[in-house]
Amino acid sequence: MFARKVSQFIEEKHLFGRGDKVLVALSGGADSVALLRVLLRLGYVCEAAHCNFHLRGEESVRDERFVRDLTERLGVPLHVTHFDTQAYAASKGISIEMAARELRYGWFSERLQACGAKVVAVAHHRDDSVETFLLNLVRGTGIDGLQGIRPVNGEVVRPLLCVSRAEILDYLTSLGQDYVTDSTNLQDEFMRNKLRLHVIPLLETLNPSVSETIAETARRLSDVAVVYHKAMEEAKQRVIPDGETIDIPALCREPGAKNLLFELLHPLGFNAAQVDDVFRALQGESGRMFYSRDWTLLIDRGRLIRRRAGEGTECLPELLLKRMEVEPPFTVPHDNKVAYVDAEVVEGELVLRKWQSGDKFIPFGMKGFKSVRNYLRDKKFSRFDKENQWVVCDGDRVVWLVEERVDNRFRVTSETRFIIKMEVKFV
Repeated sequence: MFARKVSQFIEEKHLFGRGDKVLVALSGGADSVALLRVLLRLGYVCEAAHCNFHLRGEESVRDERFVRDLTERLGVPLHVTHFDTQAYAASKGISIEMAARELRYGWFSERLQACGAKVVAVAHHRDDSVETFLLNLVRGTGIDGLQGIRPVNGEVVRPLLCVSRAEILDYLTSLGQDYVTDSTNLQDEFMRNKLRLHVIPLLETLNPSVSETIAETARRLSDVAVVYHKAMEEAKQRVIPDGETIDIPALCREPGAKNLLFELLHPLGFNAAQVDDVFRALQGESGRMFYSRDWTLLIDRGRLIRRRAGEGTECLPELLLKRMEVEPPFTVPHDNKVAYVDAEVVEGELVLRKWQSGDKFIPFGMKGFKSVRNYLRDKKFSRFDKENQWVVCDGDRVVWLVEERVDNRFRVTSETRFIIKMEVKFV
């Protein structure tokens, strides 16, 4: 019965094919030992991979010895590696658990290529998925977090998600197969262990089949998530027509607008509380800004604009100048990225800088002065755009509002014989 359930699950979820080699993550615990034994019984070609994290002293040595003896007896090729997990965690500033995960899956990926296996099979079972469901529920999550553990994640597959821990132990008993026990699984200082040792047994007093019930709920939510994400992608197309800027009125017309905003901003590093703040400010005054570690958001006249943190603080762009003699009348090409001015009107050295409060100029075609600030406002520049606006100056006179307008005082006329061609090269 156990082997048949696993076989059906592999086929139903398309985890791997009959002719595919499988690299089994083998810790020596009951779950991974059962995984290796059942895959061999089903006729799959397997190799095993064991990580020694050197975190449990003699237990770690015992586990490796057990795995070596087991794979030798079964005739399964074995790959073993050793990690200084504590040193890695310290160097990365992460938890021991996260360090072990990164090391483990990084090495599995390397071994996968080296041995020519199709997938890495890990031994998460139904009860692990239930724990993940409850853990995410306690911490707070969206629909993705309520799907439990997924059967496939890239090159990693989980063939035992269809069976419980009790079924695994019964299967090993039927084979007369022993295994090792990680003593840390019996300690309750970690939240997952607290769920396993205390919360789930308490829930079972209310419903003896609670694990199976939660697992079934997670499976249904996986189907719901497919529909949900399809709807989200369609909504994103409606509210971000240019692929970059969120149209605030369009967003607010969507059902579940705040949830849609979360889906848009969470990948940028904004948490739920920050998204709430952004949502409340959408109908407020333009110019409000919000920050995550990697992104800045700006509310600007019905738009929500994003910019990477640090963008706009690049190295000084290069001002390219070329002085030329021309035969009057010279026809100025229509290209905002290049400016042409009368060289004989320029009195000093041309300098490139960011615009400043108080800067003013006479826009080409006009007679009176206009402040750069008002010009940018009238052109509806966003705050980000204003921060990135450059000017070319001759002393305190603005010659060119870069890629916008030349000052009318420096315009090329029908009498101009010497011109200066200006272009700004942005890095």
